Amino acid sequence: MKQSIAGIIYANGKFLIGHRLPTGEMGNRWEFPGGKIDAGETPEMAITREFREELGVEATIHDYIATVEFTNKNGKSELLAYYVEISNIGNFKLTEHTEVCWATLEEIQTLDFVDSDRLLIPYIIDWCKK
Repeated sequence: MKQSIAGIIYANGKFLIGHRLPTGEMGNRWEFPGGKIDAGETPEMAITREFREELGVEATIHDYIATVEFTNKNGKSELLAYYVEISNIGNFKLTEHTEVCWATLEEIQTLDFVDSDRLLIPYIIDWCKK
């Protein structure tokens, strides 16, 4: 089964989210930063690589939050979410997003969010309560 990762960046009651480029199946939608886990990579390696490539920042991986399953045009996949801290907040080099912003969970639930990432929200709510 294919796997992807989502880095959950949380500070001051808000989450860092990215607005995807207009191309592709999920173009122009919001998401938690992340991407596919390549062959031979651990989820932690994928987070480190994706955050360097997509945001130009260094990521420190902390808590595992959840895994959700979803189906898209490529079949069944898993999305693994981790709490991540990043360096250089505010000094992003965006390659896969038109913008990033900080949003509350309430705000996220009103945005046009990627379906797979939306499945993580109940788990993130539980994680925030800990």
